[in-house]
Amino acid sequence: MRRPVLYAFVFLGVYLSYRVLSPFFVALTWAVLLAILFRGMQTALARRTGPNSAALITTLVVGFLIVGPAGGLISALAQEAPQAIESLKQASQSAPRQIQRLWDEIRKRSPVAVPEDPTELMTLGAQHALAYLAPQAGSLVAGFFGTLGTMVATLFALFFFLRDAPAMSRYVRDRLPFPAPQSERLMNDTRDLVIASIGASLAVAAAQGAIGGVAFWLLGIPAPVLWGVAIAFVSLVPVVGAALVWVPTSIWLLLSGAIGRGIALVLIGTFGISLIDNVLRPLILSGRTSVSGLVIFFGLLGGAAAFGLLGLLIGPIILVITARLLDELRRSDVAEEPAS
Repeated sequence: MRRPVLYAFVFLGVYLSYRVLSPFFVALTWAVLLAILFRGMQTALARRTGPNSAALITTLVVGFLIVGPAGGLISALAQEAPQAIESLKQASQSAPRQIQRLWDEIRKRSPVAVPEDPTELMTLGAQHALAYLAPQAGSLVAGFFGTLGTMVATLFALFFFLRDAPAMSRYVRDRLPFPAPQSERLMNDTRDLVIASIGASLAVAAAQGAIGGVAFWLLGIPAPVLWGVAIAFVSLVPVVGAALVWVPTSIWLLLSGAIGRGIALVLIGTFGISLIDNVLRPLILSGRTSVSGLVIFFGLLGGAAAFGLLGLLIGPIILVITARLLDELRRSDVAEEPAS
């Protein structure tokens, strides 16, 4: 009877541990990913300063890399936001003729009745949007402080993950149900996959934001830094990505009468901003891991649906690691057949 009782206590402990740690799932996951990314820096510093000081320095560097650029971007956006708003006001004054002409064509071909003035529909939509957003103000404030708390918990956990990385890696490796060489290979593949996936996502976002910002600047569109940051941020959204910014901007330019600039932005967006993802990501992933595009596609969509923004990173990683686990189980079964 000892074995069933032991299993019962183990399952109970796992369930209670899940209940305790589930509020910190996002923070702990980010801490693990950051610990894998900055493990090399921690190891190099530990040879000179010791594990505790190295973990503290690395954690402070990570915190600065998160807060510093965010503060700089917020400052830049605050400076360019008024310019962007003024530009939108001027464009809205020069575009009514084209919009009204297009709206008249839509009214002629529409099977249902639509208002004669398109501004009525826009005003109605704005009223519905405000009616929806007004009750959400409290949740937005709570979300901000929740994000701040998650960041603090992430940095706190990151310090211990960095300091105790060898012991934690050894603990996980010893608990894997595989021989030592296979467990080591699985952990190395997981580390390479995490580094490649996060590095590719950040590099693609930075490249698309830079190309978009330069394109907006060359085309004379105000606040190029603002639009570049927006493109870099939305590039993490699966499927549509950076098109959420440059497609509406192109349409607005065309409706405003800037046909040449609108066509130029469409060409740059199609063959520059959006195409760089298909070129840069395989170059970064090549040599580190071979991931099918189908796995990346469904990993991004399913991960975002299950875990939010964090799922964009861990969704493909979960699918690939699961496939690697199945491969290791198959190798173990094949290796046991001759022995038996």
